[in-house]
Amino acid sequence: MDFKQTPANIVIFGGFGDLSWRKLIPAFYNLYIGGYMPDEFVIFAMDYKGLSDEAYDKHMLEGINSFSRNGKAKDADWNKFKDKLDYFQGDFSVPDTFPRLKAALEKNDKNWGVRGTRLFYYAVSPSFIQTITEGLAKYKMAGMVKKDRIVVEKPFGTDLTSAQALNRLLTKNFKEEQIYRIDHYLGKEVVQNILAFRFANNIFEPLWCNKYIDHVQITVAEEVSVGTRGKYYDNSGALRDMIQNHLLQILSVIAMERPCDYAAECIRDEKAKVLKSVSKISAPEVVRAQYTEGSVAGAPQIGYTDEANVAKNSKTETFAAMKLFIDNKRWKGVPFLLRTGKCMSQNSSLIMIQFKMTPHKIFKDDEVPNRLFISIQPNQTINLIVDGKIPGIHMRLKPVNMDFTYTDAFCEPSPEAYETLLLDVLEGDATLFIRSDQVEAAWKIVMPILDYWKTTSKGLKKYAAGTDGPKEADKLAKSNGVQWALTSPNEEALKCD
Repeated sequence: MDFKQTPANIVIFGGFGDLSWRKLIPAFYNLYIGGYMPDEFVIFAMDYKGLSDEAYDKHMLEGINSFSRNGKAKDADWNKFKDKLDYFQGDFSVPDTFPRLKAALEKNDKNWGVRGTRLFYYAVSPSFIQTITEGLAKYKMAGMVKKDRIVVEKPFGTDLTSAQALNRLLTKNFKEEQIYRIDHYLGKEVVQNILAFRFANNIFEPLWCNKYIDHVQITVAEEVSVGTRGKYYDNSGALRDMIQNHLLQILSVIAMERPCDYAAECIRDEKAKVLKSVSKISAPEVVRAQYTEGSVAGAPQIGYTDEANVAKNSKTETFAAMKLFIDNKRWKGVPFLLRTGKCMSQNSSLIMIQFKMTPHKIFKDDEVPNRLFISIQPNQTINLIVDGKIPGIHMRLKPVNMDFTYTDAFCEPSPEAYETLLLDVLEGDATLFIRSDQVEAAWKIVMPILDYWKTTSKGLKKYAAGTDGPKEADKLAKSNGVQWALTSPNEEALKCD
């Protein structure tokens, strides 16, 4: 049956929280006005606060008006959408919460005349996952494997042991095919487009190997500080918060083999194989650093240890950079350089693939290798740098930019990542979600580093807020004969003098 014809009960645990306000409710609203939601649905926003429906609706409208890509909500659209919102006051630890929720779901099913799809979204602290899971299981609210879905936000544990325990908890109570571990980076248009770029264009896939590629860089740089997240971040750090999930997931998309089909399990099988093939990383070579006082985008910025809820003697890294290798036939010997940091000079999520130099040069100014830039943010672009002849009577070469920009190439606006992912959950498509073996493989990659850092406080470097990280990260890149790329090329930079 078409999923739009199947009613849906959507339950957001933590329905008044920041994630719901900024991302989830605006995403569901955009899907609704775009005509993508089921014909019949209800969103139960569960929270312990004793709010009236009017107070809840007002707060969510503020979130939509502030964060929806479609701008402020039109009155007619909002009035229809808010009728689908149901604020459900409930404390996870109170015994009657789950029976009341079950009764509400069954009432909707009865009114619809059919058992609807059920989506349970854990927009909560990891400490509540066990309570919610056991409550759903005890009252048999998610017993239909084909219709009931559990969505779990990162972090997926704080280390390998806790991740394995979380997977055991979830798979004890639900089937793996019901569990959608969400990483919003995988819902971004450009990340999805890597699959199309590689496997639908035969000019690139034959070159996608160690014979032609010199190295690969993945950077996720942020201007923002830890802000109000100090309590969480000081127990996490850049390695856990970004590399273990976002960057390693991007790496698996870049490096995977061609799947047997465009199907969820085929794609997830190949991504898991990549992570399981990463060679052990030398922990002392990993660069870790912490931002100090400086200036970001012209505004003064305090140092990390002066942030709210951060220990004054904290050794938590706000920047990490590393080199790793994938031990398989395609990638053997190719370094993958990963870096991420907060309070850097600009926001940039960038993949840069540098090809090897021309093996037999016939032009004296053939000095720049071909490079492929895949920019995820702030701009959605793919740029291929090639050498071309400068007009004139002499043979002179210059790098030129073959530019693919989403806004120029397509008339359709790009959906937000959460819109794509939430719609996939409703449709039962797990392609862009992380399987249990991927989670554990990613933790196995970073655990030797975390274990090493526990044994020593040495090696923590500093960098001023508003810069591009410590000089040691530059040395890491230079040791491989390369420089970090932070931005993709643009036409202005490549114009003639």
